Amino acid sequence: MALTLGDPAGIGPELIAKLLSRPDVHEEANVVVVGDIWVWNAGQQTAGVAVPTHPVATLAEVRDRPQQDRPAFVPVASIDAGKVRCGHVAAECGASVLQVLNLCMDAAQAAHVDAICFAPLNKHAMKLGGLRHEDELHHFAAYLGVQGYFCEFNTLGRLWTSRVSSHIPLKDAARALSQERIVAAARLIHQSLRDSGFPDPRVAVAAFNPHAGDGGMCGREEIDIIAPAVRTLQEAGVPAEGPFPADTVFLKARDGHYQAVVTMYHDQGQIAIKLLGFSRGVTVQGGLPIPITTPAHGTAFDIAGRGVADVNATHNAFRIAARMGSNQLRARQGDPLAGE
Repeated sequence: MALTLGDPAGIGPELIAKLLSRPDVHEEANVVVVGDIWVWNAGQQTAGVAVPTHPVATLAEVRDRPQQDRPAFVPVASIDAGKVRCGHVAAECGASVLQVLNLCMDAAQAAHVDAICFAPLNKHAMKLGGLRHEDELHHFAAYLGVQGYFCEFNTLGRLWTSRVSSHIPLKDAARALSQERIVAAARLIHQSLRDSGFPDPRVAVAAFNPHAGDGGMCGREEIDIIAPAVRTLQEAGVPAEGPFPADTVFLKARDGHYQAVVTMYHDQGQIAIKLLGFSRGVTVQGGLPIPITTPAHGTAFDIAGRGVADVNATHNAFRIAARMGSNQLRARQGDPLAGE
């Protein structure tokens, strides 16, 4: 498992230090931290912990390293300390994040690591620092050569959400709807839940319009697009139901009737998930050939450097990446119980 420190000006370094100060995490994965040594030291100082590491020169050395009770550390010279102001956006910080993430993806493609968990990053800083895509997920997909459907999953324990459109203006969300995209989003989250250890996940599909369109009186997307997509999924054996009004579907999911909700646009699911558990949520980068996760919250520049950041979401992101990476590794090794 490769862990990155996130934006050097945010709470990421502190979170990774807090995470790795917990002894139990070392039982879940063979960990390697990738980043600038001064950023790592600053994170430990902010967190008020000291985490012994085993220095290694490259990620290639980690593959056959025996499980140990301390993480490995691969040093990267991605940013000078003088370029970082805690709690402030900087192009240099965004460029640093991109450099480290690309290094980790190279290692994953070479099978040196099985999963990546990255601490919070800042999209504005990344775009100033050279990001040419709308978000990190699209960067990952382009870098890894993904041709199929991909989308972010936001997760909270046993409840996962996917979305048909993501980081686009709300005025464009209706044009982004299609039967094909809804079917792909539902298939992807259903399979990803299975890969993460859910044996029989059930999928709810949200409506787009208020009151699920009121029979066409308040929009026809439910009639013309969403309901046909649900029928296609059911005919293909995917346990999907809907469309359900978006203001009630999460009550059904919260109560355990569904393990996944396919939403039609970004905030439709994000608001519900973050309200249910802001400090515990995880973002999974769905549809990529390797598991990549991150806490669902941001860089929290307002509290960066204060030592008060909550590590629970980072720990949850670590657990999911470890579980998915382990299942993928077992599948490659021919284990018939992989995914159980």
